[in-house]
Amino acid sequence: MLRQPLERGDITISRAHSTLTYPASFILIGAMNPCPCGYFGSLTHYCTCTTKQIIAYQNRLSGPIRDRFDIFLSLTPVHLKDRVNEKEGSLSVQRRVKEARERQYDRYSEEVCNGRVDYQRLLKSSPDLEDHLPFLHKLSSKQHWSNRMQVKVLRLARTIADMDVSVKVTEQHMWEAVKLHRRPQSEKHHGAGVIGESLT
Repeated sequence: MLRQPLERGDITISRAHSTLTYPASFILIGAMNPCPCGYFGSLTHYCTCTTKQIIAYQNRLSGPIRDRFDIFLSLTPVHLKDRVNEKEGSLSVQRRVKEARERQYDRYSEEVCNGRVDYQRLLKSSPDLEDHLPFLHKLSSKQHWSNRMQVKVLRLARTIADMDVSVKVTEQHMWEAVKLHRRPQSEKHHGAGVIGESLT
């Protein structure tokens, strides 16, 4: 049921005598514990789960749903006293996001963002993305990424470049996109820094 609105930004409802399509563009945010006990990766509690239990728990999130998430983040507990000196406030982030969207509107000559523009148009407007395709294909074969996930990494890299006020998508932007799209499970079984190949 989520596939159509996530991919197209609208939803079609069919009944006996009519079919109606409504706008349904939204941002899907999901959260889950890293393991059944919830303490894997904690610095203050001991995780009692086995590797098999953790894999089974994380695999409850099906492949088709997982493929439609753009970013995966592993969060750790933070003490409130450590958050007193924030590096950047919400208003500053809001301004940067707005400016990045304006750059995308100018690039595509309409109010559409990297996440919604079709793939061919994305590559045509940012031809330097094609330079990173060999690396992405090589990485995808190791990580068993679907074509959809590979496209999402390219879209994410283009967005990171926009946030960085960069016309060109650099190796650093690709690397950041890859790190944000890695599943937490990979970090457990392969260790931090598993993707060590050069982007060149």
